[in-house]
Amino acid sequence: MLSSHWRYYSAVVGREMNTGNPVIELCTQGIQAEMAGNAAEALDLYMQAWNLRMDDYDACVAAHYIARHQESPQEMLRWNQASLDHARAVNDSRVLEFYPSLYLNMGRTYELLGQQHAARDCYALAGSVLENLGGGPYNDLVRNGVAAGLRRTSQLQET
Repeated sequence: MLSSHWRYYSAVVGREMNTGNPVIELCTQGIQAEMAGNAAEALDLYMQAWNLRMDDYDACVAAHYIARHQESPQEMLRWNQASLDHARAVNDSRVLEFYPSLYLNMGRTYELLGQQHAARDCYALAGSVLENLGGGPYNDLVRNGVAAGLRRTSQLQET
């Protein structure tokens, strides 16, 4: 049975999957490796995707998956920021559904780094673009993650 993340990925970038885009194909293989419990193989496939990127869309997708496999919060931040920067450079609707998750990932990474104000700002940005998400279990997971992040950081005092 496919995970909700796999179904989300298929729905969001499925139109790219059949175009022969090697970056998307490698990321798809990476997700399958993850689902099979092969994290090292998944990271290798994502890095191959990164090395083959042809445009900002490809880079956004590959960096997103690479970020998930970093051991240090600093490296997670570097790859999450790269994914977000490349999404912003796409300048079309292909990445609109990515933004809530991208900002959520940035927020969580800032929390891990102890940068609570930056985390709260990212969660607020994620909340502001939740309308870009469709329905479904993965999108509910993103919505719940944003709400939890906002709750965790809502008590911060303004400086």
